[in-house]
Amino acid sequence: MLKKFQSWLNKKGLKDESYDFLFEPENPSEELVCFDCETTNLNPKKAELLSIAAVKIKHHQILTSQKLELFIKPSAEIHESSIKIHHLRHCDVEHAQTPHEALETFLNFIGPRPLVGYYLEFDVKMINKYIKPWLGICLPNPQFEVSGLYYDKKQSLAHPIHIDLRFDSMMEDLELPMLGKHDALNDALMTAMMYVKLQHLKRFT
Repeated sequence: MLKKFQSWLNKKGLKDESYDFLFEPENPSEELVCFDCETTNLNPKKAELLSIAAVKIKHHQILTSQKLELFIKPSAEIHESSIKIHHLRHCDVEHAQTPHEALETFLNFIGPRPLVGYYLEFDVKMINKYIKPWLGICLPNPQFEVSGLYYDKKQSLAHPIHIDLRFDSMMEDLELPMLGKHDALNDALMTAMMYVKLQHLKRFT
């Protein structure tokens, strides 16, 4: 009941009716979208988006033919410490899309589909930071955090004292291949693999 009320309040603030599709209650395609962002730093109040990547999941399969990778031009030079993490230099994104252009594409790609991610709260905060002033809303999509799903799975198996929720540790424990890290598309694909593997394990326990 509370979630429905919060969704109603969120939708009431929508400034552009052409984005009403984000609030569609049904998900007839049964698809989800796994997404990841690369940013100038890890403080959502100060960080800027540099890239967004997403891939669709349907019936426990990753639809690699339906993926999205967007690069975004920041308002200032990218700090050297940030470049060491995501390897995106200012020259790599100086002719990229504006945040508004990229987010228009992203919102049309995800639609009302549930969202999957690792440290998803941060990525959602980054998207909301841009769309709230523009559209008057926050992302209304249902959200699934893979580290939470992993934690629940490990607890149900052995009630361990400590569960390692680091990205690399989860990938290793789930016996999944590591792709290049700190690349938004690779991170989205790896997170999608974790989600699918966890759903597979859930079906057979």
